[in-house]
Amino acid sequence: MSIQSKHFLNSAETIVVESLKGLCDVNPQLALDPDNKREGMLTAAVCGNIFASPNASQVRRGIDLVDNTKGTIIIVKNYTGDILNFGLAKEQYAANHPDKAENARFVIVGDDVAVGKSQGKIVGRRGLAGTVLVYKIAGALAHRGASLDDVHNVAVWTSQNVATIGASLGHVHVPGTESLRTNLSETELEIGLGIHNEQGNNRISPIPSLSGLTKQLLDYLTSQNDPERSFLQLKKGDSLVLMVNNLGSVSELELSGIVAEARKQLNERGFRISRILSGTFMTSLNMPGFSLTLLRLPSEGDAPSFKASDILGLLDDKPKVPGWKWTPSSEPLLRDEQQVEGKSVSVAHDNVLQLKAKDPNSFVSAIRDASNQLIAAESEITRMDTIAGDGDAGLTLKAGAQGVLASLDKGTIHGENIVASLIAIGQVAEEVMGGTSGALYSIFFSALAQGFQSQSIPAGSVVTPQQWQVALTSALDKLYTYTRARPPSRTLVDPLAAFIDEVRKNRGQDFASAVRLAAQATEATKDLEAKAGRSAYVQSEQLQKEQVPDPGAWGVKTILESLGI
Repeated sequence: MSIQSKHFLNSAETIVVESLKGLCDVNPQLALDPDNKREGMLTAAVCGNIFASPNASQVRRGIDLVDNTKGTIIIVKNYTGDILNFGLAKEQYAANHPDKAENARFVIVGDDVAVGKSQGKIVGRRGLAGTVLVYKIAGALAHRGASLDDVHNVAVWTSQNVATIGASLGHVHVPGTESLRTNLSETELEIGLGIHNEQGNNRISPIPSLSGLTKQLLDYLTSQNDPERSFLQLKKGDSLVLMVNNLGSVSELELSGIVAEARKQLNERGFRISRILSGTFMTSLNMPGFSLTLLRLPSEGDAPSFKASDILGLLDDKPKVPGWKWTPSSEPLLRDEQQVEGKSVSVAHDNVLQLKAKDPNSFVSAIRDASNQLIAAESEITRMDTIAGDGDAGLTLKAGAQGVLASLDKGTIHGENIVASLIAIGQVAEEVMGGTSGALYSIFFSALAQGFQSQSIPAGSVVTPQQWQVALTSALDKLYTYTRARPPSRTLVDPLAAFIDEVRKNRGQDFASAVRLAAQATEATKDLEAKAGRSAYVQSEQLQKEQVPDPGAWGVKTILESLGI
């Protein structure tokens, strides 16, 4: 599996400083001058190069610049380089300021649960995204004017009650280094990676569902029976803070799904989720992964001098920093409370004209066969659309076909009432497929149902080929009202129009010849310049070179050829 090794930068040596300058450019309240410090989080941060600790003199400069009468707390992730350099800076500061030596405190955060107790006996657990919660809680308390002892105590307590586990689909390329391939295959993911691109402790193949992966990650975090872990002493009913952290390049779409799955499974395990934080809090460049962090809140029998409400209040304080994502100051709603009130009004089929298929069983079989063929063609249509569009056509059509099969199984699509069945297919296209394709299919099938009802056909009649021809022609005309695509346009309209035009010419007496013309029109889209649809945004030279037919047209061709008409 290849690693993304291309970057937008001037040089690997200057990227960190340039990034900090850019951060200040887009946030006028920030500056690289440490005197212009912000409120509610860290007063200063000292950066090294990518995946490297700053040296002790740089850290010492940071301590000097934030020197104050109350004292300074240095919060460090548990990595050897960080501890040595920040620790050296602290000791040098104490040596140079013996009167302030007691006012410089050191807090080490090691929240990683991937490293077992035996393996980490000497080096300890790595510091991961849970460190951000230590920053936030201690920083908020300091901003309120608390004493050095109180801030130090809450920082230490938080570090001892937080746990994190990460998972990723791959590693990252470090700017300025040789481009490499990850030793993770396309079917593998890794659990327990560090934020410095270190190898994880467990590889899984094939890649499990999100539900399965989340279960494994939560086992690491919450199991009380694992002698190598059980870092958090948890029991049913405990209140937790859940943080879902983007390690770099996970989409917001996926991240929200991870939040939902983690919250659901934690509730099923008997835990109460008091707050949920989701966003990009601690990254590993553009790593395609995420981490889950749990903070156990104090309960009745705990010793600390602060309560769960105190910790939540510190989390809820809004810091004046650009990197902290807004989060609500309340518990997430229960799932049934999240549902929109009111009932969905389904389309009533009672008043539609009831018309029968010539052979109801064959009508149902044809629709079932077409749906199954669309599902089977998904990968090929996806391949075409990856070249000629945005890559979703295959999955969209597959979803629609699966929806139609479900409606067939429920009996809402049947040969005893063609009009109602066409309306039901249109509903599936609208609700299940969605997007442009869903709208086009829904309009067409709704218009096809109208095409039958606009004819003077007695109720209960068996539909004739000529009546199909009239309804199809009417449906195409209605579709043209809502799309500018006209053949030849390299869209699904090409085979659809070819089919209906031929049916109109032979007055519904030769559907087979119409299907052949539709197939020819689909093949012809290979050589057409796109005038509508997603392909219109793809360079015509690329389409000509790849010689792929339009994926939407291929879907129509697949349906028509599968109907057996």
